[in-house]
Amino acid sequence: MPDFIYDNKVFYNPVEFALHFIGGTWKMPILWRLNQKMMRYGELKKAIPHITHKMLSSQLRELETHGYISRKAYPVVPPKVEYTITEKGEEAMPIIEAIRTYGLKLIAETESDHPIK
Repeated sequence: MPDFIYDNKVFYNPVEFALHFIGGTWKMPILWRLNQKMMRYGELKKAIPHITHKMLSSQLRELETHGYISRKAYPVVPPKVEYTITEKGEEAMPIIEAIRTYGLKLIAETESDHPIK
C-alpha cells in the first residue's frame, strides 16, 4: 500500500490508519460502553474510573468529530449531555470485540505463565 496522507499525517498501512481513529487507551472502552446504551458524561466517568476528566472530554470530542459517537446537549441547568454510538461506531464494534477477546486470552495465558505469589 502506498503511503496515505490524512490531516497532515503520513500513514504507512491501513491498520495504523484505523487505530488513529479508535486506538489508544480510552477510545475503545468508551465505544464499548456506548454500544451497550446511551450514557451521560458522569455515567461514562464512573464506568471508566481511571480516566481523567480532561482525557474523557478530549476522547469524546475526537470520537464525535470523526463520527463514531453523537452528542446531544440539552439547554438546562445543570448541563445535561447524552452520548450515543453512531452507525460508524457500531461498525467498529466487531474489531473492538476481537481485540478484547484476544486481550483476555493473553491475560489468561500470562497469568498461567506468571502466577501471582
